[in-house]
Amino acid sequence: MHYTTIVLKYRGITTITRQTLMLETRTLAIATHDAPILHQRAQEVGDIQVHAIQTLLDEMLTTMQAANGVGIAAPQVFVPLRIIIVASQPNKRYPDAPFMEPIAMINPEILWQSDTTCSGWEGCLSVPDTRAQVKRAERLRIRYWTRTGEQVEAEYSGFVARIIQHECDHLDGILFPERLEDPTETVSEAVFQQMETMRLAH
Repeated sequence: MHYTTIVLKYRGITTITRQTLMLETRTLAIATHDAPILHQRAQEVGDIQVHAIQTLLDEMLTTMQAANGVGIAAPQVFVPLRIIIVASQPNKRYPDAPFMEPIAMINPEILWQSDTTCSGWEGCLSVPDTRAQVKRAERLRIRYWTRTGEQVEAEYSGFVARIIQHECDHLDGILFPERLEDPTETVSEAVFQQMETMRLAH
């Protein structure tokens, strides 16, 4: 199936009209953990410049920000394409997150990961009310295409590297609880927030 058809199909659009192209950026529905699309490998994007892809990027960012996320992948909004947005910033769910300008990464490929790992708390918009400590590589190098069609290679570390690994997992049908050595070692969002309140008080 052609990538543009994929985007339009999963957005419930069967024909492209001038009215369709003039739609304002909207908030998309977020797939939850039982959705089949979250358990399959996403497809590569071909022509980045088509309107459907550019609109999808805007809507993914709007959706992520509305949900207080720091990253989002296209399969999370029911589009099986290899696109992620990384946008670390302090918010209600991640008050200690470092600030960065949002970056859309199209067809991302992790080229290298450090042997050094660290554990950190993660949540997911598609796995609501769940937090867990996940072990990830501390640093990585990634290659991706920007929304303007430029190929970029860059290195990231710490929390941003964690976001990238989490979102790239979505592109391969992996949810963060699958990365846990013990899948039962999770806490609710309420318990996590209580723990954070106690931590910040000391």
